[in-house]
Amino acid sequence: MNLPTLYEYYTCGGITSGLSASNSYFTLNNRNISIYSGAMHYFRVPSEYWRDRLRKMRATGLNAVETYIPWNLHEPEPRVYDFGNGTSDFGNMLNLEQFLKTAQEEDLFTIIRPGPYICAEWEWGGLPSWLLRTNGIRVRTSDNIFIKFVERYFRLLLHILSVLQFTKGGSIIAFQIENEYGSLRRKDQKYLKHLKRILRRHRIVELLFTSDGPSVGTTGQMPNILSTGNFQAEPQQELEIMAGTQPGKPLMVMEYWAGWFDHWGESHNQIINTDYSYTLGTILRFPASVNLYMFHGGTSFGFMNGANYANKYCGQEGYQPDTTSYDYDAPLSENGDYTDKYYSTKRLINRYNQYRTRLPLMPGLSKRTAYKLINIHSMLPLEELLGKLPQITCRTLMPMELLPINNGAGQSYGYIIYRKVNLYIPANSLLRIMGYVSDTVVVLINGVLKSKVLESMKDLNHFGYYRLNNSYLIIDSEYLNATLDLVVENAGRVNYGSLKQLHHQYKGLWQGPVLLNCEPIEDWYIYPLEFKKQWNLELTSMAKWSDSKFFQGPALYRATLIISGKPVDTYVDMRNWIKGIIIVNGFVLSRYCKLGPQQAAYLPAPFLKTGANDILVFEHFENGDFIRFVNRPLFENIENKQEMYAKTLNIYLDD
Repeated sequence: MNLPTLYEYYTCGGITSGLSASNSYFTLNNRNISIYSGAMHYFRVPSEYWRDRLRKMRATGLNAVETYIPWNLHEPEPRVYDFGNGTSDFGNMLNLEQFLKTAQEEDLFTIIRPGPYICAEWEWGGLPSWLLRTNGIRVRTSDNIFIKFVERYFRLLLHILSVLQFTKGGSIIAFQIENEYGSLRRKDQKYLKHLKRILRRHRIVELLFTSDGPSVGTTGQMPNILSTGNFQAEPQQELEIMAGTQPGKPLMVMEYWAGWFDHWGESHNQIINTDYSYTLGTILRFPASVNLYMFHGGTSFGFMNGANYANKYCGQEGYQPDTTSYDYDAPLSENGDYTDKYYSTKRLINRYNQYRTRLPLMPGLSKRTAYKLINIHSMLPLEELLGKLPQITCRTLMPMELLPINNGAGQSYGYIIYRKVNLYIPANSLLRIMGYVSDTVVVLINGVLKSKVLESMKDLNHFGYYRLNNSYLIIDSEYLNATLDLVVENAGRVNYGSLKQLHHQYKGLWQGPVLLNCEPIEDWYIYPLEFKKQWNLELTSMAKWSDSKFFQGPALYRATLIISGKPVDTYVDMRNWIKGIIIVNGFVLSRYCKLGPQQAAYLPAPFLKTGANDILVFEHFENGDFIRFVNRPLFENIENKQEMYAKTLNIYLDD
């Protein structure tokens, strides 16, 4: 049977209308449609792999791909934009127009969730940190200052998207207004109406919708706007709530959570295929349309992981940073492999889809390898790193966002170092950091590590971590004219929490002074350690690297991976290191931490090159003396300390 493509079926005879929710079922261009969509974030996948992942999605029978749009990547500094033609570190993954056109070429419609807030387990829910430089700004509200910034950004973003709408010959069939606004339990219809007006004013004509957990209530819904639902379990109950709140409208599960994400220091999350299939089958049988979140999770490269608050207050004791891996236990794994859930999805869509169109063959899997172990051959201590950074003088502490750098944008990501020189420290002194650390701190005196080396989860309840208010450290020796360094890590801004929590996202030391024996320390030098790609590349060629292989305390270590043929995917195994970041050819690839659950970092082939590849590791405490590679993901179950390997259908055992 010679079936038409998706676009042939829905555009035959010309396009006269877009996606409609006027009846109890969806129509697209006046033809009935059930939406079978999968979430894939273009900014979490190297652009070289977009087509492969999209074709694999279409091969299951999905007819749409859904994506968020991260404001913080597309406007990294005020009025500085990158949509794939800029110079930011993520430029390879930011050509939104190319992604949407590739989706159309792969016979998929697209659903756009533009924000301005996206959640997504992404750094500050996609909001750019430079917003925090505006005193008193209230994000995700009708605050005039916030709306002004949103309008300026959306003006450019929607100019790109408007010409890619389905009714104009493109792929976009629907746009979301904000994201899970009902979870805030805040009735600010003025804010939502502002966003709707901005979309319509900039020629967005396709279907608009909101999305919330049905059980949350109706505070995130809008009059005459389709409401969609987000959930993972109890599908019958949630769908009945949706049907009751919008009688006569089509049902759409905008987020059926196909898996879940991981926090550092917790067990790896997995949802068994039988539970997944039961819920998906219930949704399709109800009947309802669905978007699988995530269908392909990808990776939160760089410093882009978000975090949660575990409690309803703004205390850092509830802070839970996410891992770099966003595998999500999704139907397509982080590296693009098929899983059991993939085949279950394909089978269920085939069973319930009434509108048959042509599907591609399933693409083959990419080869992976375990490159040979490489030894550390040089290191750069913190003192050498500071000599390459701008030095800012300040009487009192300030957060990274308020530093006078980056054309007035402040510092967004990485580390910030606070230095006090010529300090007298009596023996048995008490060093106290008032308030919470945002998010971890390592203390050095005269370049010598004084913080306890991270060994177990219990250490997070002691000095130097986000869990503890008013952290203190006993310094047992006397020091004359000492240099005190406080190296503070931004472990990821919260992407999900109350408005109060979202408004307090400064990073560094800012909630109170640093006290030495109850006396505040003043007159600091501050250094922003951002690890931007160009700076990293300059380090490898210009810095004075030491032959030393070991150093206790924050330092940068270097190794070289020689690849003789065409690069292939691999994983960087960090089980013999403690905590820090991995940098590959200048690009910050991943965080790592011995607490797990993620124990290896996915390294896609496009980030490598034939010949010499520079691998840098910034370690907080004590380094390993080599870097090992494996050909599969490694997850450690925190509860029983058993190593868990991702289930894939085809693992290449090159090692």
